[in-house]
Amino acid sequence: METISVHELSRQHAEHGVSLIDVRMPTEFREVHAECAHSVPLDSLNPGDAFEKFGQKNRPLYVICKSGGRSAMACKQFTEAGYDNVVSVDGGTEAWDRAGLPVIRGKKAVSLERQVRIVAGALVLVGAVLAMVVNPMYAGLSAFIGAGLIFAGVTDTCGMGMMLAKMPWNRCQTHACQVK
Repeated sequence: METISVHELSRQHAEHGVSLIDVRMPTEFREVHAECAHSVPLDSLNPGDAFEKFGQKNRPLYVICKSGGRSAMACKQFTEAGYDNVVSVDGGTEAWDRAGLPVIRGKKAVSLERQVRIVAGALVLVGAVLAMVVNPMYAGLSAFIGAGLIFAGVTDTCGMGMMLAKMPWNRCQTHACQVK
């Protein structure tokens, strides 16, 4: 997979413009994004549609996320769909922002990672308390959540995170996300 530094991408954008898609959640995009980025969340990415809308014939389509992980997954989806002229932005939006490059800031949101920790912790606590007070069988809830967290760590796939991402508070209207 080809990558590009935020400084090089910024230079190319200043010289002749670039096509940059941001594959983070809409709420993450709303919070802060490179001013030249378009929101195309990874969970709803259709490589053909995205390339048709944002790609240019003989120029790369650049993909950015928070720090590089999701943009690499998106680039893999593009490659598997037959589009090889895609480039992942090294370090993502965090690197872009740290470099002092132009960003658009909006409403802050609780990160999906924090939401998963809150919900998982609450379910483990509830399961433990119910097991002590009501019935020992409720310990199964805590065990189930623990097993899910282990699975998420091993596979780098989080079912709880995917479910939370679909919740209404993690979605925003297109105009609120400033999608261009």
